[in-house]
Amino acid sequence: MEERALAQYDGAWDKLYIAARKVQYERKLSPAMEAGSVSAAILSAKGNIYTGVCIDTACSLGMCAERNAIANMITNGESQIIKIAAVMPDGKAGMPCGACREFMMQLDKAAGEIEVLRDYETKQVAKLKNLIPDWWK
Repeated sequence: MEERALAQYDGAWDKLYIAARKVQYERKLSPAMEAGSVSAAILSAKGNIYTGVCIDTACSLGMCAERNAIANMITNGESQIIKIAAVMPDGKAGMPCGACREFMMQLDKAAGEIEVLRDYETKQVAKLKNLIPDWWK
């Protein structure tokens, strides 16, 4: 029974959560900019993990952790996400903001199938297409 259970175990969410937590720490970059209170990790179609942290600014365009991770993936030549995990300051999984959901939906035709971690402890997941019903495109 244990062998069968281990054969079905998918540690992807654990890997993503740990990768996100490794880069998550608050840092003050300047009097007008902070980073790192929220982190994110994505699993690409090629099996790579990319991370990012939020960049919060006073009066300029900051960046959500999810978009930072996606930008990292795009910088490295990939554009398809399989799974994404965002980690809030309290260490719990959080949902990507609306701007990040829209950004992901525009990446490729299969973007609606991206799995979004809703709860790390229970491994509750949602498909991106269910988080953006009646998407405009």
